[in-house]
Amino acid sequence: MSDGVENGTIVSLSRVDALVEPYDWAFARENAEQIATHWAEISAGKPAMFNGRIMLQHRAAIRDGVFEAGYFETDYAAFMTWRDAGHPGPVIRNGFAMAALRANDGAFLCGRMGDHTANAGKVYFAAGTPDRDDARPDGTLDLAGSVTRELGEETGLRVEELQVGEGWTALIEQGRIAFMREVKIDLPADEARALMLERMKHLEEEELSDIVIVRDLTDTENHDMPPFMRRYLAHIFDGK
Repeated sequence: MSDGVENGTIVSLSRVDALVEPYDWAFARENAEQIATHWAEISAGKPAMFNGRIMLQHRAAIRDGVFEAGYFETDYAAFMTWRDAGHPGPVIRNGFAMAALRANDGAFLCGRMGDHTANAGKVYFAAGTPDRDDARPDGTLDLAGSVTRELGEETGLRVEELQVGEGWTALIEQGRIAFMREVKIDLPADEARALMLERMKHLEEEELSDIVIVRDLTDTENHDMPPFMRRYLAHIFDGK
C-alpha cells in the first residue's frame, strides 16, 4: 500500500470509497492447518465466537482527501491467525469503521468487550470488521452504514437518537486502519451510559459488559484500551 497510506499517521478524510473485489490471499490458501489449529485454541471455551466471513483491505490510496480501497472476503479465523502471527506477507489491513460517540458534555462513551468475545476486556468505540452485511449490490462497501449498525447492535441506540458527522479521521497502523466518524448524542454522559446499559439488557446478543465514560486522557489509563484509541483521543482532546 502506498499513495499517502503511511503507518503511524492520522489523516482527515472527506470520504472513503471502498470496493469489494477478487483477491487471492496466499496466507489463507497456504495455511489451512495452522488456521484451524489456532482458531481451535483461541475459541476454546468461547462458544459465542463465530468464524464468519469478513472483509479485509488489500489495496489503498489517499487522493485529494478521499481514501480509495479494495476489500476481499475471507474467514475470520484466517484473519485472527494472520494477525496473531504478526501480519506476515503482503500488506493487508483490517479497515473498519468506528462510532466515536460523544455526549453533549464533551465526554466520549466506549464499550468494554464481554468475556465471551475475542477481545475480552478491551475498551473502544463500537465497531466491527466489515462483513457481507456491509456489501452493497453494486460492489461497494458501506462503511458509513456500519457505523450506526454496529452502534445499534452493541448498545441499542437508534439512528434517530444520534447526530452522525460527516467525513472521517483515519488512524493508520500495521495491519489496521480505524476509520473514526464522530457521532453525538444529546444527553450528558452519565444519562447516555444509563440508557445504553438498560438497552443492552434486551439485545439479542450482548457483546459488551459495560459502557465506559472518557472525560479526558487520564481516564484512558484506567482501562485496557488499545494504543490507537488513545492516539485518537489525544488527537481530539489535545488538538494534535
